[in-house]
Formats: sequence, C-alpha cells, structure tokens
Amino acid sequence: MANRDSTGRGLYAISVVAELVGTGQQNIRLYERRGLLTPERTDGGTRQYSESDLAVLRRIGELLDEGLNLAGVAKVLELEMDNARLRRQLKLARARNARPDDGD
Repeated sequence: MANRDSTGRGLYAISVVAELVGTGQQNIRLYERRGLLTPERTDGGTRQYSESDLAVLRRIGELLDEGLNLAGVAKVLELEMDNARLRRQLKLARARNARPDDGD
C-alpha cells in the first residue's frame, strides 16, 4: 500500500518502484547518487517515490535503452527540464502580450 503526500498522491517504497519500472533497487539508488532524482524521505530516512519520480525513472530507462550512459542521461534530463521551463515562460509571455492595452 502506498502512503500519500500532502496533495493526496501516492508515495511508494523503493521495492514497489523497482517492480513498477522494471529495474533493480540498486539501480534506483545509483540514479539518486548521480543526482538524477531526489525522492522524498520519511523522518526515519526511508525513501518515498512519487508519481513524478516514477516518470523520471521510466524516462531514464528509455534513455538507457537508447544507448546513453548515465552522464548522457543526466544531460538529456537537464535539457528537457530547461526546455519545459522555457516553454512555460513563453506561454506566460504570450498570454501577457495577448491582453489588450489599457493605456493608449
């Protein structure tokens, strides 16, 4: 059974996550050590993975299957996050520019 975060979304133990994404627990720990994901932790230090973490782990698996090494995976994830951030900024800028001027 999954715990819940403050938004009511599921949080999963590493054993469940490993099964869901089809990789080993040691791989997941390695990805964390390499900075590819940062799961939440309980007060006792137990890792708890969110749906967002699952998506990142699935993306890591896809990139590894395509032949990238972990350094390449890290770079792709960084670029994808930058791209998403820039798209959000562009969307906001377009929304601001679409508003009629109150002045002139």
